[in-house]
Order: sequence, then structure tokens, then C-alpha cells
Amino acid sequence: MIEFSKSTRQDNLDKMAKDTLDLLIIGGGITGAGVALQAAASGIKTGLIEMQDFSEGTSSRSTKLVHGGIRYLKTFDVEVVSDTVKERAIVQQIAPHIPKPDPMLLPIYDDEGPTTFDMFSVKIAMDLYDQLAGVKGTKYENYTLNAKEVLEREPYIKKEGLQGAGVYLDFRNNDARLVIENIKQAAADGAYLASKVKATGFLYKDSKIVGVKARDLLTGKTLEIYAKVVINTSGPWVDKIRNLNFTRAVIPQMRPTKGVHLVVDAKKLPVPQPTYFDTQKHDGRMVFAIPRENKTYFGTTDTDYDGNYTDPKVTQDDVDYLLDVINKRYPDANLTIHDIESSWAGLRPLLMGNAGSDYNGGDNGSLSDHSFDKVLNIIGAFKQNQASRTDVEDVLNHLENSRGEKELSPSQISRGSSLEREADDLISLSGGKITDYRKMAEGAIELIKKILSDDFSQTYTDINSKEYAVSGGDFDPAKVEETVAENAAVGIAAGLSSEDAHYIADFYGTNALTIFEFAKDFPAYDQLSVAESAMLRYAMVAEMTLTPSDYLMRRTNHILFQRDRLDAIKHPVLAAMADYYAWTEDEKAEYLVELNRVINTSDLKELKAGAN
Repeated sequence: MIEFSKSTRQDNLDKMAKDTLDLLIIGGGITGAGVALQAAASGIKTGLIEMQDFSEGTSSRSTKLVHGGIRYLKTFDVEVVSDTVKERAIVQQIAPHIPKPDPMLLPIYDDEGPTTFDMFSVKIAMDLYDQLAGVKGTKYENYTLNAKEVLEREPYIKKEGLQGAGVYLDFRNNDARLVIENIKQAAADGAYLASKVKATGFLYKDSKIVGVKARDLLTGKTLEIYAKVVINTSGPWVDKIRNLNFTRAVIPQMRPTKGVHLVVDAKKLPVPQPTYFDTQKHDGRMVFAIPRENKTYFGTTDTDYDGNYTDPKVTQDDVDYLLDVINKRYPDANLTIHDIESSWAGLRPLLMGNAGSDYNGGDNGSLSDHSFDKVLNIIGAFKQNQASRTDVEDVLNHLENSRGEKELSPSQISRGSSLEREADDLISLSGGKITDYRKMAEGAIELIKKILSDDFSQTYTDINSKEYAVSGGDFDPAKVEETVAENAAVGIAAGLSSEDAHYIADFYGTNALTIFEFAKDFPAYDQLSVAESAMLRYAMVAEMTLTPSDYLMRRTNHILFQRDRLDAIKHPVLAAMADYYAWTEDEKAEYLVELNRVINTSDLKELKAGAN
């Protein structure tokens, strides 16, 4: 085990302040974490600072899928889907304990006006999707269900107008865990990383950036970090970082939008498998309903956002919108705000400059609805030998643009990424989505290595990032179930219950073995189980977990998906951390206030208080 703790955090800050780095990364979400891993593995002297906890921003507030974006095929964005499904497969290879296959059900209705797909078009889209994903001929190959079969599988779904459904491969994801495992691997490879350190300005030499001024938010101390290359990977904050110390106008790159998800008990909304459907509002959006740990969560919204980036809130309008959508799709659910156990709101760092398909809508301007229908019809005719290849090519050569002069909605803004080196040498890597993080990092590393070679005559090892595993992912991705079972047996031998051992083995990958050692070698914390105590100890020693909120929200799923257990363990977790870190009573009280604020926000306490 590589220690990655509060103690190593201070060591890392001391080293960053003392040495000139090759690379300094601003931002510890999935983008910065991916860059840090590849940079450190290449031998680049790398530092990273994050003003919050790792993944606390966008990267822990996603829909928690690593998906291929079948919606992109509505506009025939074949290249986008191809790239996305290939990256999804790579992420599953390098982090096999995190993304897990979980086929998606897409119900089709004929009484809801214009919808994204019908039974004909969804099959064409899924066949192309499978071909791009390389799953034809496997157990994950798509198939269709008739209405009766859909209702046998999901009896609570709306029955009126139901034609059937398509079922295709998708992957559930633990977004925050993917970030921390990348961060831990970068640390193991020698990177200096520290959370709760805020960039406050740039250091210049001859009008070029040569470092960053920063403040340690735990101590209030300031420091200067010098680096040959500085990259901005701060997600929605990209423009704010670009504007630090700038005397010239900076053209904004970002158009952040807010996405909201709500969690209810699975008994309130039984959804046996991930389900993806039109909103029935004809607003270009689609919504997910996803089962997870005896809960069901659903979302997402897509609204422009210009509020506090650090703490976006779920509003009454968000709740009303999603409850209306879900209660129409599942008429017997009758969910109210009081059924919501937890929630989260996150910002998407969307690029302002161009339109493109998003999983929740989208229009890249390449294809009008009229042309889309013509393409489907001609392909159908061709498959039935009623049209020639020339006929198909003629249709494809006369497609109409869909964008016209219309204003783009939030769900139509590009999910693409941008890599830009500015006049003062600051590199900004922005946009993208979690599925593409490795590819985005690969492009950034290529540029960084070129700069270090051209400007400093430094060369570094090339790595194959498609095969370089994150922390905990060093096992055969084709044998996930077998590895989980083998590792769980070690946990059972250490005295854990079968349920706890299997949960930890599935959640942490090969790092579970260290947790099992902790379970065997250390006594349980007061009022915490052996399993919970071992996970908490591991989080503090090996995952730089500095606050109870870090642990309960991002290192584990207690706040989001284990709300019914949270009240029983939050005070024991606080007490154990206070003892481990030797907090004063005042410090302990402050962390409790912070934790309660996070829980109350997730619980929608204020909104529920004002509800009937």
C-alpha cells in the first residue's frame, strides 16, 4: 500500500514549494486526475492542486454511467459514438472494478407525439451501436422486446401506447471512485498531489506563466509553486482560472449547465434495470431511471447555470420537473418530494463555441428531422431490396442541416473538449465528459511532452495509456466476477460477513486486500462495524480523506445511496476521524456543521420544509 494521507499531503506541498516541477495541474476532477496519472507514469515531475476534495465538483455529480451515447445516433454522429464506445471499453479495461455492464432498456411509445426513436429506428440505431461497440455476437448484443415482455420486466411502467423496447449495452459507474483511483495511481508513480489548495494567481517571467500562487485552505498559508508547464483542468472553473492575474480580456470558453438527480427507495419506484426514456414534454430531453443499492435514482435536467459553482443547489423547479416526468412514466409511483431520500446537483463544463449531441438531447447541426426520417426510410428499403445503393447514397448526399438560425438549448451544447495553449503559455483542457477522460489526457500529455522537449530539451517515457491500470484495477478485466469472489474469500477469512466482504471486493478492486488486512490487524472504531472501520481507516491512510463529508459523500455512497444507514454512523465516523487527526472540540464541531450542511442539502431539507 502507498500511503496517501494528510501527512503525505503536507510533504507534497513542501516539495511543490521547494522544487521546480515539470508540470503543475490545476484541478483534481477526472480530467486533472487523468492527466496526472499519465504524466507521472511517463516520468514527468508532476504536481496537482485541487481547491476542494478530489472529484468534489463535476466529477462526483454525473449520472454515474460510462455510456456510449446511443442518442448521438439520432443525428448520425457515428464518429462520436464510435469514439465514445471505444473509450468506454478502454476505461473498463484499465479500471475493471469500477464500470460494470448494465444493459439499458429504452421503451418506445406511439401516443406521445414526436419522440427520439420508434421501434424501427431504435433497432437500426442499436445494430449500428453494437457494431461500433464490438459486442455483436456476444451476450451483450442488443435485442427488442414487445409490449408484453416490457411489462413483464417493468410492470410499473406506463402501459398506454407502449409498443415495446430496445435493450442495449451500457455501463454503470462510480464517478468519484474513478477519480480517486486515478489520483492514487499518480501518487504511487511519484506525483505530488494535494486537495483543499486553491490557486489564487499566476507567477510570471517575461509575460509567460512560470508557476502558480496558492493558498492552503486547511492552514491559511500561502505558497508559490514553480513549473515549466501549467495546465488548467478545472472543469466549470476553467474561465475563472484563465482570468487569474490576466490584464487582457479573455474570451469565455464555457457554458456551464446544471444537471439534477433524485434518489428514492426502490420499493417506492421499482426499476429492475436502467431505463432511458423521452420526457413526454417535447423538450429534446431524455431521462434515466437507474437502480442502485436498493435505491432508484432518476435524472437529469439540463439548465443554464450562472450561480455559485462550488455548491449548485437542487431547486423546486428541478424537483417539480423530474417528479412530473417520472410520475407520468411510472403512473402508480405517485412520488412526492417527501419520498426523495437524497439528491445531487452538478455542473457540466460544456463548450460554448459549437453545438453537438449530448446524451440528454442534442443537435450537432448535421441532420434535420426530415433528413433523419429519409435516411431511416431509405435504409429500411435497402435492407428489403426495395432500393439500391445509389438511392441510399443520393439521400446521404442531400441531407439538410438542422441547426438553422435557432437558439441552442443547454442540452444541445457540445460535449466535445478543447485543448488550448494561450499567449502566456497557460494550457487549458476543458469540456468533454467522463467517458472521454483518458483520451483527453492523452492529447494533453502529447502537447506537454512536446513543450518540454522543444523548450527544455527533456524527453520522457511513452506509455500505453490504454493498458495502464488505475489503482485497484491491476487484474484481468475479463475475470471481474472471479477476482471479486477470490478477494472476498480473503475478507471472509479476516472475519467479515460474506455480504461486507463481497461489497468491499467489488467496490475497491485489488485495494480490497489492504482493507481486509486493516480489518484483521486493527480493532473496530467505537459504534462502527469491523468492515466500516477498515474502510474508514483505509480512506484516511490511503485516499487523503480529510473530512467526514469526504468519506461519506465521495469515498463511499452513504449520503447518496445508503441514506437509511447514515444517521447511525455519521457521529461514530466523526468521532473516529477526530481521534485520528487529533481535532480540538471546536474543530470537531466545525466538521459536524459542515457534514450536516451537506446532508441537509442532499436531503432537500429546506424544500421539504416548505412543501405541503
